[in-house]
Amino acid sequence: MSLTRSSLEEVEHDRGAPTVVLHRIERPAPGPAPGPEGTAPARGWRRWAAPAALVGVATLALFLRVWQLDALGFNSDEAVYAGQAASLAGNPNYAPFFPVFRAHPMLFQTLLSPFFRTGEADVVGRVVVAVLGVATVLAVHLLGARLYSRRVGLVAALLVAVMPYHVVVTRQVLLDGPMVLFATLTLYCLVRFVQDQQVLWYVATGAMLGVTMLTKETSVVLAGGIYAFLALTPMVRRPVRMSLLALAAMLVVFLTHPVSQALAGRSQTGKSYLVWQLFRRPNHSMGFYVETVPSAMGLLVVAAAIGGLWWLRRHRSWRETLLVSWIAAPVLFFQLWPVKGFQYLLPAAAPVAILAARALTGLPLPGRIGRLFARADGARDRRARAVRTVRIAVIALVTLSLLVPSWTAVNQADNATFLAGSGGVPGGREAGRWLAANSPEGSVVLTLGPSMANIIQYYGHRRSYGLSVSPNPLRRNPSYAPLPNPDWWLRHNDLQYVVWDSFSAGRSAFFSERLMVLIRRYHGRVVHTEYVDGTDSTGARVPVPVIIIYEVRP
Repeated sequence: MSLTRSSLEEVEHDRGAPTVVLHRIERPAPGPAPGPEGTAPARGWRRWAAPAALVGVATLALFLRVWQLDALGFNSDEAVYAGQAASLAGNPNYAPFFPVFRAHPMLFQTLLSPFFRTGEADVVGRVVVAVLGVATVLAVHLLGARLYSRRVGLVAALLVAVMPYHVVVTRQVLLDGPMVLFATLTLYCLVRFVQDQQVLWYVATGAMLGVTMLTKETSVVLAGGIYAFLALTPMVRRPVRMSLLALAAMLVVFLTHPVSQALAGRSQTGKSYLVWQLFRRPNHSMGFYVETVPSAMGLLVVAAAIGGLWWLRRHRSWRETLLVSWIAAPVLFFQLWPVKGFQYLLPAAAPVAILAARALTGLPLPGRIGRLFARADGARDRRARAVRTVRIAVIALVTLSLLVPSWTAVNQADNATFLAGSGGVPGGREAGRWLAANSPEGSVVLTLGPSMANIIQYYGHRRSYGLSVSPNPLRRNPSYAPLPNPDWWLRHNDLQYVVWDSFSAGRSAFFSERLMVLIRRYHGRVVHTEYVDGTDSTGARVPVPVIIIYEVRP
């Protein structure tokens, strides 16, 4: 028996019979849905309600991402990526300290480089990332509307717009924010392929995944999500030739990175970085993501996404399989990978938001409440309006649960604690600028770790070395130069300043104590200190030193 199906059909096997049933794939209506009892579509202001709501969501998203954007200076990763962009642009202030080719591909840094041609630029880089974050919100709306409905797309966009996880990361010059935009567009292309079964969309999926990998190479794990979806969804047509063509498109796009490295004579840099990644020691416990990511995404959002998979299980289709596969790929990989970062699971934010929006817009009303509405209103349409009111109230509650911590995060400039990837470093910019203005040109600085060294080099334009950088090439980032014998350097006056910071000291008490020994041995004198507001044992507000600069001499 042979079956033919159009490009808008999917095959489902009836569990109760051996027959095969063909169903047309549901697609969102091109315009407003008809009103009750077949009335004409709403006109006037209702015609513009959905576009106006989307503009409002985008405006809210932009506001949260640019509010007090310059309150803190760069953290270490931001300094590196911005420094690379400046070196690409030929900025003489950064070229000596930040080589063009370091660890990651250069797509995002290349996009930033026109803004870093002269002077010190940091806010503009964050603004570019914030705009790309808003573009991600709009992409989530397109994806949700394509998968389910415009209502689901709008609610999903709203959740991502105010989600603390996405807000915090897209306020920083990190690769993850732009990468998630391209990852969401990859997912959109895959959905279009499933619905239309056109080769063009399959190839576009491969090419867009290549662009995503060019932004950050670890996004290759999303290919596992695509493979899992195709393996679990046999009704999706995927001829071998078409798959090979999509794979070729992905490789052609991504290969621009290793080819450019080879042409520049820096292939060894990429190889060294790969070796270092494979042998890095764990930097967090296995429970790190469970402790940090669900609360950053929003506990109510995660609960709605999981609950919706259960209470809407009778309506499950390939859409849920796709979204769950896309979430599972990075979650499983980075949970098993020893090295963990706060922003690594950000690609899962968009599908989680869409699943949550699907659940919230289709929230089933308990039977008792439904009967109460029916008795009170006495009409089906009134009951429907009451149900919509309840759903809107729940959506508002979930949105508020995200908005409050996001607003707190964007207003919290001074904090004595720091989590890599979660924001800027208090006092780092000010300490670097102090060194630039008050130390002789050509001075060399010893810091506790490479993170502060990157910040000092970016803002202070002074060569810096991290004490904790291992001389073993398997135990250090190949971009960092080790200092095997700092005693010798200090004794010969090749190091003039030492910088202690509380953030690095909190991660390594051993190197903090070793740095203090060197400071005492070589007559360290405090010349500058950066403080943040803190509290003492009585709860009174006191200044807490977070960065101390010492001048040393033999």
